[in-house]
Amino acid sequence: MPLHHEPDAGRRNTEWVRRYYDRSAGVYDHSIGFFEKLFLGDGRHWIGSRARGDVLEIGVGTGRNLAEYPPEIRLTGIDLSQEMLRRARARAIEVGRDVELLVADAQRLDFPDARFDTVVFSLALCSIPDDRAAVHEATRVLRPGGRLLAIEHVRSPRRPVLAVERVIDYFTSRLQGDHWLREPIDHLRAEGFDLEEVERSKLGIIERVAARKPG
Repeated sequence: MPLHHEPDAGRRNTEWVRRYYDRSAGVYDHSIGFFEKLFLGDGRHWIGSRARGDVLEIGVGTGRNLAEYPPEIRLTGIDLSQEMLRRARARAIEVGRDVELLVADAQRLDFPDARFDTVVFSLALCSIPDDRAAVHEATRVLRPGGRLLAIEHVRSPRRPVLAVERVIDYFTSRLQGDHWLREPIDHLRAEGFDLEEVERSKLGIIERVAARKPG
């Protein structure tokens, strides 16, 4: 994995992403709200309705999923940015959601093996410097038989759309750390997950995945 092969470069990249989201936290809800209206639909409800038991949301951001989780789950949310988490804490109070919110690096989770029943990525793998390492860590902390849920923007299988994504990615990956050409399913297959639900929409740009870790 790149972070293991080039640890210094990986740490620098991660710190750049942390600083970017600390600076952008105040405008994040406004900017992501426009994207969600165009592309996401009921994606956050889709995530929440499938979460069970002890749940870890990786890249919880400002807590835009918090209101969608059922009340009986036990929720932990992590993010690289303290400023994003500060807003998530305010949202948790607003929606009455009991949640443990922690600053943490998705590429090196400080949780024991098999700690959670469900792990969630929601528009997070696009901005984690080493998305492969993040999926590997998510697999490690999932219990056997646990579910990984993800909704992400990914590379489209349609060539004209992919061409546009390549142009977008050239700028966003450099200016925002936001990658448009990733495909999380490749990593899930490499980890041995059973893919239970896979849905593509919006010209193949948006992908929903529910995958089960072998028991």
